[in-house]
Amino acid sequence: MSNATTLDLPFPSRSNPNRAFVAQPHRDWLLRNEGLAATIALPAYDKWDVPRLAAFTSPDTAVDDLALAADLLSFYFLFDDRFDSDLGRAPAQVAEICTRLTGLLHGEGPAPAIRTPVERAFTDLWERSTRGMSARWRARSAYNWEWYFACHPAEAAGRLSGRLPDRESYLALRRGTAAMETLFDMVERLNHFELPQEVLHFPVFRRLRQLAADIPSFTNDVHSYAQELARGDVANMVMIVREERGGTPAQAAVQVMHEAQTMVDRFVELSTEVPGICDVLGLAPAAREAAHRYVEGLAAWISGYHRWEIDTGRYER
Repeated sequence: MSNATTLDLPFPSRSNPNRAFVAQPHRDWLLRNEGLAATIALPAYDKWDVPRLAAFTSPDTAVDDLALAADLLSFYFLFDDRFDSDLGRAPAQVAEICTRLTGLLHGEGPAPAIRTPVERAFTDLWERSTRGMSARWRARSAYNWEWYFACHPAEAAGRLSGRLPDRESYLALRRGTAAMETLFDMVERLNHFELPQEVLHFPVFRRLRQLAADIPSFTNDVHSYAQELARGDVANMVMIVREERGGTPAQAAVQVMHEAQTMVDRFVELSTEVPGICDVLGLAPAAREAAHRYVEGLAAWISGYHRWEIDTGRYER
């Protein structure tokens, strides 16, 4: 059973055995991109233990791929944290930053000589992420990154207004700012396979992906509630449940975790349909293996992120 801070997860707890080999390369990458980490000192950042999160969520990847996973996770956290300042209440400025980054996806961004530290870091990550991937995968990933970047101005507008969104509006925004679709694209990239389009867009797989995206968002909102309340954020499910149902923050947190647990149970139920889908689609052995590996990758994200978030230093008050 779930409670106010944890879920009951039926997935195996696994960690990549290459974790020890990526700590120094990841730190070197951060030092090369020190402008990205301008909002936090390295000793405080070390408490987050991002390589540990990468190892939990990508348990089967090779060393270089695991290092890429750690660097990407660092980018998400550090980019998001830039908007914890007054900048996060300036939607027009945020839109300008995000438009420049989106341009880099399409070869239309600022020239190398005038790129910001954030833009240089993202250029490196995008180039490494797309190596060896098909044009179809690159187009999909570029779209998902654009979605992620484009949601930040809307989040800034929400902070500026100070108004709590309703549940539907929250989900529309959170599903963009959480960046989970870009992370699920990386399940393929980091493990060196690609899903056939008939599998990727099969309704059950779309539902599995949505559940795998929403579960970490809900549990993250529980663990980050105190921090977000203190800085005036409004896109948090604990706040929304309190508005819907009343009660204390602790009671709202229990309800959010209960909803997340219900989604976990549904994910497990839908996963049992995967073999039958592979049969109906007449998938070749390689495509069938890719389908199963993809679902395993989604499950690793759910379990790995939750295993990390319950004791990481990132959410210390």
